[in-house]
Amino acid sequence: MFDDPLIRQLAAELHQSEKSRVQVEHFSKRYPGMTIEDGYRISRAWMDLKRAEGRTVIGHKIGLTSRAMQQASQITEPDYGTLLDDMLFTCTPGQVLDIPAARFIAPRVEVELAFVLKAPLKGPDVTVEQVLAATEYVTPAIEIIDARIEQFDRHSKQMRKVYDTISDNAANAGIVVGGVKADPATTHLPWCGAILRQNGVVEETGLAAGVQGHPAIGIAWLANKLAPWGESLQAGQIVLAGSFTRPVPAQAGDAFDADYGALGRLMFRFV
Repeated sequence: MFDDPLIRQLAAELHQSEKSRVQVEHFSKRYPGMTIEDGYRISRAWMDLKRAEGRTVIGHKIGLTSRAMQQASQITEPDYGTLLDDMLFTCTPGQVLDIPAARFIAPRVEVELAFVLKAPLKGPDVTVEQVLAATEYVTPAIEIIDARIEQFDRHSKQMRKVYDTISDNAANAGIVVGGVKADPATTHLPWCGAILRQNGVVEETGLAAGVQGHPAIGIAWLANKLAPWGESLQAGQIVLAGSFTRPVPAQAGDAFDADYGALGRLMFRFV
């Protein structure tokens, strides 16, 4: 386990990487004994730096929710990160939202559903039924992921390990919302789907069932996972349930249209 000075040092490296848009090398390569717990401690220390600069927590994200991604990362459960107020972008129906590409290093776009809570959820024994009862509404959401830690090592070209991704706030960098606010009690969430177009070309399609069978499963998992840290999900928070498409790389000039059918469309471009 890393000592506190090292945790603070690596958190500061991530903080500087985001500001300078210069990626850092894999922590797991530099410190081979790194663990998942070390990753979460680094992520929390980084979020502490951001809060000290005035940022506020608006929710959480869940990642690595598909079995394929877990197998590729050699883990058996998802990961999670923190959403802050400056990560939120809101679309206006019928209009294209401009998102500054200069905010990101290597942005990629994922198609998800977001749960907005009306009541707190505190583990360790939260169930899917309790998640649905505590949810004010479910709405389309795009997660913009990024890589302050380089995805592939600059020397060996090896992919970074899950410990690196976790420390990098589970790769989170932004969230786009603005669709219909659906009642979880009357919406069959596993069948909610989307078509993602990039510059007019269909790049991805998917159903929310791809997120562990039901998107609320991940919300319950997160509430229970936070309990040992003395943390919980709070009323008013946004929780991203996990992507049901592959990440689509983006760059300045790219226009995206995420069509969720009856749940609305999220249209945005990187400028």
